[in-house]
Amino acid sequence: MKTVLTYGTFDLLHYGHINLLKRAKALGDYLIVGCSTDEFNAIKNKHSFYTFENRKRVLEAIKYVDLVIPENDWEQKRKDIQKYGVDVFVMGDDWQNKFDNLSDLCEVVYLTRTPDISTTMVKSYIDRRDAVVNNS
Repeated sequence: MKTVLTYGTFDLLHYGHINLLKRAKALGDYLIVGCSTDEFNAIKNKHSFYTFENRKRVLEAIKYVDLVIPENDWEQKRKDIQKYGVDVFVMGDDWQNKFDNLSDLCEVVYLTRTPDISTTMVKSYIDRRDAVVNNS
């Protein structure tokens, strides 16, 4: 069995996330998703709309995802690869070359992001829409 691992915040889930998870699962038989905890997001100066528990629940409902684990810090990736016997580590290409240091443990793959969609874009659209509504 070939195990694949990826990480993310997965807030405001959109079709770009689904494409990433589908393509990651296609690289193996078992997909583990590390979901950033609220505490880890605070360290990264990020704030999610949904709590970790709700983001985890949504991820667990996706047919491509076999296991969701909490991501608590930057250093745990190496430990998780060893703990779960990971064969392929996957991230979006916005992280290109950032995790090449893990290639001594497993294959590292950077998948092209889905064009024209991102959580930042969704949040920006909501902010602009709110501004228009509030200024009307």
